[in-house]
Amino acid sequence: MTATDASSTAIAARLHPELQALRRQIHADPELGNDNPRTQARILAALEGLDLEISTGDALTSVVAVLHGRAASSEPRPVVLLRGDMDGLPVVEATGQEFAATTGTMHACGHDMHVAGLVGAVKILHELRDQLPGDVVFMFQPGEEGPGGAGPMIAEGVLDAAGRRADAAYALHVVSSEHPLGVWSGRPGVLMAAADQCYITVRGRGGHGSQPHHALDPVPVACEIAIALQTMVTRQFDAFDPVVVTVGRIAAGSKDNIIPDDARLDATVRTFSTANHQVIGERITRLAQGIAQAHGMSADVEYVTGYPVTVNDETEYARVVEAVVDLFGADRYVEQPFPEAGAEDFSLVAQQVPSAFIFVSASPGHDWATAASNHSPRALFDDDVLADCAALLAEVALRRLRR
Repeated sequence: MTATDASSTAIAARLHPELQALRRQIHADPELGNDNPRTQARILAALEGLDLEISTGDALTSVVAVLHGRAASSEPRPVVLLRGDMDGLPVVEATGQEFAATTGTMHACGHDMHVAGLVGAVKILHELRDQLPGDVVFMFQPGEEGPGGAGPMIAEGVLDAAGRRADAAYALHVVSSEHPLGVWSGRPGVLMAAADQCYITVRGRGGHGSQPHHALDPVPVACEIAIALQTMVTRQFDAFDPVVVTVGRIAAGSKDNIIPDDARLDATVRTFSTANHQVIGERITRLAQGIAQAHGMSADVEYVTGYPVTVNDETEYARVVEAVVDLFGADRYVEQPFPEAGAEDFSLVAQQVPSAFIFVSASPGHDWATAASNHSPRALFDDDVLADCAALLAEVALRRLRR
C-alpha cells in the first residue's frame, strides 16, 4: 500500500463520524425529483469554508464544486469529475431505524450515502490539494430517479465546470443486498440497461357486455398485445443481446358488464445495446397498431425514450478496480458476469466523457443474500461503508490526475 493510499483511507476514517451524521440527516428528510432544496442546503453547509468554486443549478437544485489542485502540471491541466446523486423515492419507509423518514418518502436507493460519500471525497482531496496536478469537479445531482438530473446539469455546463472538458468521470452506487458488506462489484463495457417507457391505448367502441358483437371490445386486444410483446422479444431480438418488456399496468372499463371505449397498457422497456435501443420503439409501435388494426380498431402508442445504456470505459474501469484492490484487498472485488437491467442517468455523462461506475454493498449483518433490495421500504444501508466510498472516489481522482 502506498503512502497516498494510507492518506486517503486515514482521512476518510477520521471523517467517518461527520459523514455518518450528514447521511442520517439527509436520510430522515428525503426529497424527490429535481427539486431538492433542503438537501442542497445541507451539501452547501458541509462544503462551507473549503477552497472551492461552488455554483448551484438554474433548472434544478444541483451543486457543482470545483477544486483546483496546487501541484505542478503540464498544460492543459487534467480534469476529473466525481458524481453523487441526491434524490429519494416515493416510498413509505418501514425500516424502523431511529433516523427513518416519516415524510412518505425514503432514501430507498441509498442516494443519501452517495451524497455523504462525495462530501467525504471533497474533504479528502481538499486536504491533499497540494498533491493534485489537476482539477476535480464534484457533481451533486438531483433527479436520478426521474425525471433525470444529469441531462440538465450537462446542459448547464457541469462537464466543463473547471474551464475545460473533464478527461474522466467516476461514480459509485450502494446496494442493500447481493454481496457481503463492503464488497465492490461491476464490469467493464455494458454495465446497465437503457430504460424507456411505453404507453399503448387501444381505441375500440364501447357497448353492453352481453352483446360484444355490437361493440369493438379493446380489452382482449390489449391482452393480446401484452402477450405478443413477449413473443416479439423472443423472435425479433438476439437472445445474447437481450430485451426486456414488462407490462406493469393494464387499465380499462368501469364495470363488469360494460365494454369500454378504450384500454391502456403501460410498459417498461430495457435494452442492453444502442442498436436495440434504436429500433425497439418502432417495433413495439408496429406490433401494437397491427394487432389493433387486425381487430378493426386502432392503437395510439406513446414511446418515451429514457436513460441510455450505461457503458464503462474499459481503461477507466480498470483504474477503479486497481484502486479497490490496492485500498481494500482483492477479496473485496467481484466482477459481474452480466449487465444489470437497472438504468442510470450517469449514462449521459458516460456518453460524453470516458467514465466508470461501480457498485458497493452496504448490506448490514450477515443476511445479505436475503436482504431487502434497493427500492424496498425495508432496504437497509450500513453507514460503515461511507469512509470506503469517500476514500475510493478520492483515490481514483488523485491517481487519474497523476496519469
